[in-house]
Amino acid sequence: MRPLLRELVPLFERAHGVTAEVEFRLSPALTRAIQDGAVFDIAILPRPDLDDLIARGAIDGAADVARSTVGLAVRAGAPKPDIGSVEALRHAFLQAQSIAYSDGPSGAYVAELLAKLGIAAAVAALTSGPVAELVAQGEAELGMQQIIAILPVAGADLVGPLPAALQNVIIYAAGLSPRAPMRKRLRLFLSSCALSRQNSLCAPTA
Repeated sequence: MRPLLRELVPLFERAHGVTAEVEFRLSPALTRAIQDGAVFDIAILPRPDLDDLIARGAIDGAADVARSTVGLAVRAGAPKPDIGSVEALRHAFLQAQSIAYSDGPSGAYVAELLAKLGIAAAVAALTSGPVAELVAQGEAELGMQQIIAILPVAGADLVGPLPAALQNVIIYAAGLSPRAPMRKRLRLFLSSCALSRQNSLCAPTA
């Protein structure tokens, strides 16, 4: 979410004359903290996690702010495998010495994908550490994670998105704390945001 917030937070600060403090956590840790009564104004999480918190009364209203798809990365300068079809992707996986994927939302999907393709036991998978960084450092030959997390990493090249038949779109949403002192302003600001292109950032509409 760092690329998103680097663009979005300054817009809110300028619009309302405030300074926002931002804390980054993995989705499971953030969800637990909110359930345990963490003090916050706004939380950004994958939509299913946020919907669960809304059902529990821990979040009051939400708006979708980003759409992210899963892509494949290789070390900068390395040959880019063909992943234009399901069979081509499966072949690329089987040829790779190691594959890295995260333990976040995209990682759960990738684990299921490897099982679905019948190759979970045939590939060497790494699930610890930032995926694109592992690829950039040469610790993994291939890496799969959300494209928006691959693009900013020096030393890692995006091969492309997974084939449409296997793609997983993760919607991120921003939810308000029931106790947020600026709830009305936050709600208006969130409602002014719209999803545009794939892997887009939230931008004020005209």
